[in-house]
Amino acid sequence: MDIQLKRGLLEVCVLAAIKKEDSYGYKIIKDMKPYIELSESTLYTILKRLETADMLTVRTDEHDGRLRKYYRITNAGLKRIEEFKEEWKEIMSVYRFVTKEEEDNV
Repeated sequence: MDIQLKRGLLEVCVLAAIKKEDSYGYKIIKDMKPYIELSESTLYTILKRLETADMLTVRTDEHDGRLRKYYRITNAGLKRIEEFKEEWKEIMSVYRFVTKEEEDNV
């Protein structure tokens, strides 16, 4: 898969994982696992990029004697999810075009 496309998809997946409630790294990976594999290093790179783009905010709280970063989606992050839904319609249209020939040969 094209690296830029995959990067964009992963960013939206991370935003979707924290859409309903604040979350932290391990929980985000666990929540996404049934749908897509994501390493910690990839996740934290994405989280930093989303924070820089103001699509999420970060707060630190103590949990079991350790500091844990919690991530919250912003209005910009919610808007990005909605934009993705619109973009997905175009992606699916391209997919149907590409696979049309295969369907015609069945």
